[in-house]
Order: sequence, then C-alpha cells, then structure tokens
Amino acid sequence: MNFGKQFKEGLITQNPVLVQLLGMCSTMAITTSFFNGLGMGVSVLIILTLSNIFIALLRKIIPNEVRIACFIVVIAGFVTCVDLLLKAFVPALSNSLGVFIPLIVVNCIILGRAEGFASKNGIGASAVDGICQGVGYTLVLIVMCVVRELLGSGKFGGGLLGGGGLGSAPGIVIFPEEFGIKLLTLPVGGFLTLGALIAAMQWALAKSEKKKEAK
Repeated sequence: MNFGKQFKEGLITQNPVLVQLLGMCSTMAITTSFFNGLGMGVSVLIILTLSNIFIALLRKIIPNEVRIACFIVVIAGFVTCVDLLLKAFVPALSNSLGVFIPLIVVNCIILGRAEGFASKNGIGASAVDGICQGVGYTLVLIVMCVVRELLGSGKFGGGLLGGGGLGSAPGIVIFPEEFGIKLLTLPVGGFLTLGALIAAMQWALAKSEKKKEAK
C-alpha cells in the first residue's frame, strides 16, 4: 500500500471531480456557502470510506453477477445512517442540503471506487483510498464555495462564522454585497466556477507531464 501515491491521486492526478469528472451535479448545486460544501464533503468522505471498507471485507463472498446491486445496498445503508444523524444533530445542514444527501446513494464517485478499487483490494488500502478520494472531493467543494460565496456575495464562512447558530451564521463580510458578482451565486455560477477549476487542473497536469517528458 503506497499511501503517498494514493493521497496524490485523490487530491491531484485522479481527483474525482477535476480529473475523473464524477459527482458534478452535487458539486455545482450545493457549493453556495462554506457550510454546505464542508458538510457535503465530510458526509461523502465518511460514506465513501465506510463503503470501501465494507465492500473490501465482503469482496470475496459477493457474487460477481450481482455485485453492483450489492454495492448499492451497502452504500444506501451508510447514506441512510448519515442522513438520519444529520437530521438528528445538524438539522440546519440537513435542510440546506435537502435531497442531495439521499442522492449520495447514486453518486458516481462512491460507486466508482467500490467497483474500481474496493472490490479488488484489501481493507487497509480501500480505507486509505476512500479517505484520499473523499478529501480530494471535499477540497474541491470548499474551493468552489469560497470562490462563489466570496466573489458572489462578499462574505466568507456563511453558516459557520460571524455569530448566530449553526447554519444561520451570516459569515464574515469581506466587502459590501452590492459589489459582488451576483452571477456566481446562481446555478450558472456553479458551471463557470467548476469549468475554470477543471481547466486549471488540466493545464497544471499537462504542464507537469511536459516537464517529465523533457527530463
């Protein structure tokens, strides 16, 4: 198990959003505040890691013909647990994310790692893969939230910072809201921000590849 390689893949070379282009629907839909992005990212990280561990544990006894159905049942079980925990302990986040928590069941990142990695590797490697891919996904969400929230409404940390209860905190005001780029707070802003991040990642990877070839 090469932890450094797996960590680099999760964050950079095989980032689930910017390179593999998975989980893009939720990425664009919920990244309007730091609170939403962090909550969604941590939820996916927990579900992905636990699903990977459980599927790796059962990989030798799951019939190949029904493996996808079995993977979905495992993932759905953990999604249900996380959904109920959020409703019980962080209702503001549960209300804010809405249907996107239950939809993690069909998130291509989790199903893809279950099929592509956990079903072929041991428990330790699968757990590390889930953590690394989850961290990579979470960081992309946080970056998108910061860009859209800061440039769109002139504040940072909405839902978490600036006083008030969890989920209702106004955030720290950086500049007056009327000077913000309102377009970024709209759905189209998610497309533009994600497109810019994907382009930046592809440019960085291409540049790194050229350097390796030059050597």
